[in-house]
Amino acid sequence: MAKDSKSKKSTFIGKLWKWCKRIFLWLFIFQFFYIIILKWVNPPVTITQFVSLVSGHGLKRDYVDKDVISSNAKLAVIASEDQLFPDHNGFDWKSIEKAMKYNKKKPGRIRGGSTISQQVAKNVFLWQGRSWIRKGLEVYFTFMIELVWGKKRILEVYLNVIEMGDGIFGIEMAANKYFNKSAKNLTKQEASLIAACLPSPKRYKVKPASAYISGRSRTIMRQMNNLQVDPDIQKLISTPSL
Repeated sequence: MAKDSKSKKSTFIGKLWKWCKRIFLWLFIFQFFYIIILKWVNPPVTITQFVSLVSGHGLKRDYVDKDVISSNAKLAVIASEDQLFPDHNGFDWKSIEKAMKYNKKKPGRIRGGSTISQQVAKNVFLWQGRSWIRKGLEVYFTFMIELVWGKKRILEVYLNVIEMGDGIFGIEMAANKYFNKSAKNLTKQEASLIAACLPSPKRYKVKPASAYISGRSRTIMRQMNNLQVDPDIQKLISTPSL
């Protein structure tokens, strides 16, 4: 009887393992094709957007093509969030190391070291949080979008899906909400004010801008002036005449 019981248990575990492998394989195939599709198609909805909607913060967005987004908006988010964006392979290891050291010293005040690519991976494919499982998946998806999409598409998706205010997603909706204009017409100052709020868009306001956000905006504009002459950045932010 003991042998029969062991045999049945072994058979069950073997079947369960086979099913787990099949499910994992199909999930891998599905997400791989989803990544490829999103090279040309905008994400229908992200987990962060869905959570914002059901939690009462709302979901206001309007996806637009990269060619109708002001070069000022592209330059502002690079200056604010990831100045090495054109040069790295998805990860800024020095910034990550600095953030880890800072977080060890001050665990109550968490600082992020995420690149624009990592933020896109997190916001499009994953959920908010700091678990090791999510971080591991973020590494995988960051690697994949760098490989499949390229920098211009990553920047375009970032500017369309990132939260730029309480329930406000994407640069077009932010430009309309805060300045009553399209993203293609944003000035340097306007773009820098939106970018200044990105670390915590629910906490910081574009209008009325606090003294902190106004100061941060001025710093971002100075960085924009320094970065705009970089030929690699120029290739990424250039917008055709409309």
